[in-house]
Amino acid sequence: MEEDTDFRIRFSSLCFITDHVGFHGTIKSSPSDFVVIEIDEQGQLVNKATDESICKISKVLPEPSNFTKKTKLDLQILPFEEGSNKEASTLVRCSNDDQNPQCGSEKDTINSGTSECEEERVDVLGSLLDERTNELLTQFACDIKEKWNSKTELVGPSPEFSLGRILDKNRRAILHSAIRQKFPFLITVGKNSEIVVKPNIEYKELCLLVSEEEAFDFFKYLDAKKENSKFTFKPDTDKDHRKAVHHFVNKKFGNLVETKSFPEPNYNAGNPNIVITVRFREKAHKHRKRSRLEYQERKVIYTAFTLRKENMEMFEAVGFLAMKLGVIPSDFSYAGLKDKKAITYQAMVVRKVTPERLKNIEKEIEKKRMNVFNIRSVDDSLRLGQLKGNHFDIVIRNLKTQINDSANLRERILEAIENVKNKGFVNYYGPQRFGLGRRVHTDQIGLALLKGEMVKAVTLFLTPEDLDDPVNRAKKYFLQTEDAKGTLSLMPEFKVRERTLLESLHRFGVTEEGCVQAWFSFPHSMRIFYVHAYSSKIWNEAVSYRLATYGPRVVEGDLVCLDEDSDDEHFPNSKVHLVTEEEESANTYAIHQVVLPVLGYNIQYPKNKVGLWYQEVLSRDGLQTSITSMKEDYKIEIEKEKNMEIIRQDKWRRDFKKM
Repeated sequence: MEEDTDFRIRFSSLCFITDHVGFHGTIKSSPSDFVVIEIDEQGQLVNKATDESICKISKVLPEPSNFTKKTKLDLQILPFEEGSNKEASTLVRCSNDDQNPQCGSEKDTINSGTSECEEERVDVLGSLLDERTNELLTQFACDIKEKWNSKTELVGPSPEFSLGRILDKNRRAILHSAIRQKFPFLITVGKNSEIVVKPNIEYKELCLLVSEEEAFDFFKYLDAKKENSKFTFKPDTDKDHRKAVHHFVNKKFGNLVETKSFPEPNYNAGNPNIVITVRFREKAHKHRKRSRLEYQERKVIYTAFTLRKENMEMFEAVGFLAMKLGVIPSDFSYAGLKDKKAITYQAMVVRKVTPERLKNIEKEIEKKRMNVFNIRSVDDSLRLGQLKGNHFDIVIRNLKTQINDSANLRERILEAIENVKNKGFVNYYGPQRFGLGRRVHTDQIGLALLKGEMVKAVTLFLTPEDLDDPVNRAKKYFLQTEDAKGTLSLMPEFKVRERTLLESLHRFGVTEEGCVQAWFSFPHSMRIFYVHAYSSKIWNEAVSYRLATYGPRVVEGDLVCLDEDSDDEHFPNSKVHLVTEEEESANTYAIHQVVLPVLGYNIQYPKNKVGLWYQEVLSRDGLQTSITSMKEDYKIEIEKEKNMEIIRQDKWRRDFKKM
């Protein structure tokens, strides 16, 4: 295999949107010169987060065993709820026992876990919504009731009221329940973290059969979903009317509840009063209860923590932690990859490991320049991209002016800083994405994967550098002999990825199919990392070509982002616009709005020389731009992992990246 000449040559074609003279300097002289701190979704630096700040929301959540359905919340136990729990209705009776419903003056609460006090309900919404939104919500509810009471038909589309986007999932759940409990004649719908309030048409239909008080409390009962509870309508002597109520409830909610008629105690045999009782279906009820108990018994343990590592690849760090904890690397989840030659802080979650067990290895991993802290139990794993960004502290050393530049160095540095502030910089993928090797880079492995050349991908992965150390001696032995078992005996224990691959190759053989099986011994996040690396390399080259061809002008056929307010780095097709000739002449857009496609599924390309460049480069690499060939080129991933099609759309269809 030909050796790369100089690592820096791979990035010599990178262009910049500035004519500033600049200066020379060196970054990453040592790991401490490059500190990366992850910023979580709440905007906190993960090295500063504490258990209390992370868990403050979860403290107001109820125990899951109190509910039939996870999202139905017990408003009474929230800390901002005070006061009595009196029954508001004098017309409806419910009980939590299994006996026939009793009529009389006693009024049992519909749901002992749901606040019935108007003042308490106001407090719940008042604490979650700002005063103006609360007023508008109340006015919307009043308007709906007035139109219904005036018998005025709602003309046109159903009216809606939006509470806006609410990012906190727990807060959304509380709001959904609080609104439906206070206004049962309204329903709430979630749309991409937005809560939309609408009239409950079924409530209006039920009011045609029973009193509004009964309809009000019936829908509160349905929403609360209190286990073992019943709801009883007012006594009714009209058989046809009772039949109509039975029919309505079973038609609308038959999958959830069942209805039965019982005679009221002390009734007159000649003219008996009959009551309709509603209860949650027993089979579904028992199934939910059993499933919940089974879930609690089999519940997977998730432990979150912040990982600090120094001068270590993330995959190596995960492999070492997995070995010490007795789990596999795929049991770890994280929001993103971090640099090797750096000090990095990032959030992680590990499955099947208790916080106590993780704390027990703290001293042991310090020897590898790793630390874990902010250790606590959580409910789920992390996903790639589940972060707001990263904070960097960078030290630049060996500063000097350019050759033949007689200006003062300090002045040049200050000019450069102002230039970046005013003009920005090209948003290139950095060298760490492509690996620090001189002979093989991660994008080369990614290209082999896309072309279905699995033996080549594995060979590239195990290609040694020109260094005389145990790892590279083991790799050299493998290339010479293809003896996976012998190589495994030479490979150091801490090289978890290499050993995992070699174990699979020993089991399945160094054939095309054996290499496919071996590659799938890696976690998905690692497999897709190499494909992303190739995609990132093409994007870097595309940006350089775009700037070299057109400079900072926005020209016809360019793609621009229409969402000026978005801080996102990637955009879907729906937010991208193709620049027209008229818009080029009018200078409608600026260079900072131009985006270029990241390779993936169903991509829109620029309609100018840049689009042709993409086609030529992909053709050069043995790929094509059509959807069909992309599926064919990645057929191994699709065949071997059924959700790859979804993953390719989710992960690769973040189609465009800002320049």
